[in-house]
Amino acid sequence: MSDPAVAHICPVCPHACRLREGQLGACGARGLRDGRLAGLNYGQATALALDPIEKKPLARFHPGARILSYGSFGCNLRCEFCQNADISTATAARHPETDVIAPVELVEEAAALRCAGNIGIAFTYNEPLIAPEFLIDTARLTHELDLVTVAVTNGYVSAGVWQECLPHLDAVNIDLKCFTEAGYATLGAPGGLAVVLDSIRAALQAGVHVEVTTLVVPGLSDDPELFDQELAWLVALDPTIPLHLSRFFPRHRSQASAPTEAALLYTFEKRAREAGLSHVLLGNIK
Repeated sequence: MSDPAVAHICPVCPHACRLREGQLGACGARGLRDGRLAGLNYGQATALALDPIEKKPLARFHPGARILSYGSFGCNLRCEFCQNADISTATAARHPETDVIAPVELVEEAAALRCAGNIGIAFTYNEPLIAPEFLIDTARLTHELDLVTVAVTNGYVSAGVWQECLPHLDAVNIDLKCFTEAGYATLGAPGGLAVVLDSIRAALQAGVHVEVTTLVVPGLSDDPELFDQELAWLVALDPTIPLHLSRFFPRHRSQASAPTEAALLYTFEKRAREAGLSHVLLGNIK
């Protein structure tokens, strides 16, 4: 029996939660059970759907293909505007009904959908990197069948875990929520900007196909000067990296807010192209 008074530090993300027996981390999906830190959402699917690859969004990775999208529950950020709050705010103690699926079963489902244009598996909908064990176990089998793996992530992950995951990923879309540490602090992610920038850089260095998404949220990521700083960083890193600019609509705890003006998205698109980015795409405009 483990000593319930002994705390273990979860290594998966920068929160570095100190957990005792029976406790859950900030993500709501990791905990200490029988003295062992574990992902308690392992293989617990809240969503499984065959999506267009562009929906992830990935614009320049096998365009026109479809991909089997898997989602579970939990997230290590607390965005008031979350579009999937029903699963991102769920925890191992309180979550929607799930279907338990083993990695081999998920991969077999993906392979069976080749005839429908499926090219692999996307870990998405909630934050996939809070369950790196499931991602890696599944990705190994996925690659054995010559299928691809994709992660749609906030990038708020420890450097060590990210390095473990990257060899098992073919493409990622990483949310760059804003370009200030103060902004990330409001999302419950201390030091988040530096962490996410490091995640983007590391993925590119590992040879993974990378695309970035910024949801343009009033008061968080709509400042033109800060956006210019984001653009300068991206251009210096890789001017061909696709940037998705997505229009904010009220969700979750931001219901009283107004949607981002579409005109601002078009202005930001122009600024991005003038800054030197080759591929700029707008989302949620219509």
